[in-house]
Amino acid sequence: MPDRIYLDHNATTPVDPRVLEKMLPYFTEIYGNAASNDHDFGYEAKKAVDKAREQIAHAINAKPEEIIFTSGATESDNIALRGIAEKYVHKGDHIITCVTEHKAVLDVCEKLEKLGKKITYLPVDQYGMVDPEDVKKAITPGTVLISLMFANNEIGTIHPIEEIGKIAAEHDVFFHTDAAQAVGHLPIDVQKMNIHLMSMSGHKIYGPKGVGALYRKKSNPRVEIEPIIFGGGHERGVRSGTLNVPAIVGFGEAVKIGGKEMKKENIKYREWADYILTELKKEVPDIKLNGHPEHRLPNNLNISIPGIESRALIVKLKDVALATGSACTSAKVEPSHVIQSLGFGDGRAHNAIRISFGRKNIQTEINQATESVLDQISKLNLFKV
Repeated sequence: MPDRIYLDHNATTPVDPRVLEKMLPYFTEIYGNAASNDHDFGYEAKKAVDKAREQIAHAINAKPEEIIFTSGATESDNIALRGIAEKYVHKGDHIITCVTEHKAVLDVCEKLEKLGKKITYLPVDQYGMVDPEDVKKAITPGTVLISLMFANNEIGTIHPIEEIGKIAAEHDVFFHTDAAQAVGHLPIDVQKMNIHLMSMSGHKIYGPKGVGALYRKKSNPRVEIEPIIFGGGHERGVRSGTLNVPAIVGFGEAVKIGGKEMKKENIKYREWADYILTELKKEVPDIKLNGHPEHRLPNNLNISIPGIESRALIVKLKDVALATGSACTSAKVEPSHVIQSLGFGDGRAHNAIRISFGRKNIQTEINQATESVLDQISKLNLFKV
């Protein structure tokens, strides 16, 4: 058994060795600037970027020219929301989102509100899911964008994306989804789902950190975006800056591998989630599952343990890496805004831990981690084993 067990894959994933292998030549051997097309060094780099663009586009049923490379999903979210708000100011000033979104969306919306935009924050049900009827009712003549994440990073709930996309299309409103937790883990078809903009991130799918992409629909309808970064007009004028070729190569390979292996992996992850929940409930019957029991990320298990402060438990579990919520807000000692939004009160949020599985985990690690959690709860005198 390893000395440490990593069960925080919703926060980040290790780079897959197959991904690293593809990346390595682009650090020291094929090191040209992809924007320098006057010589072979730049052309080789551009070819590698184009291949990654094709790999990602193929995985989500898009066109290669619809993939805009960024530094990650946070930047992609910013480009999507701010870019649409500025470009379509003549059409309207209203954006629809929901209370359980990632801070990369909520913080942008807060900024846009200060600039005079109107934001509707839809509620969610006890499972963290938005009601498509609420989306429909919230649309006004001034609505320019609906932004709802594909799968929640804390509780794993998957929104009814295809139904929401259909509503957006019927009302001539752009639909953006943050799919950082979904790409490479769940089947996605941007055409069938009527997605106009989609944010993606490399490090959530065994690719490198610091790279991501924004899918931007090019036709029927064409989505125009006002750039928020200037300086050279790279990425079709949407996102200026020298492309990180090694990371982009790795991102493309990671998406390709994810598409091939997600079905097999998801079966294994669901079995592990069921196992842990069942074993913990044998000793702590009042444990609550946070998120939807069925429509959820297979590799995510978010539970609240009555009477235990989650941070106290996690500190005790020195050799098992779990989380209390989003990695992007873990520096703040406050209850999860996602779990608070489910309507159960602050207590359930303070009691919540997130367990997220990954490609390198094995069954013996899952068994040991479960035993460690039970042992530490016992030592905290929350119940008698």
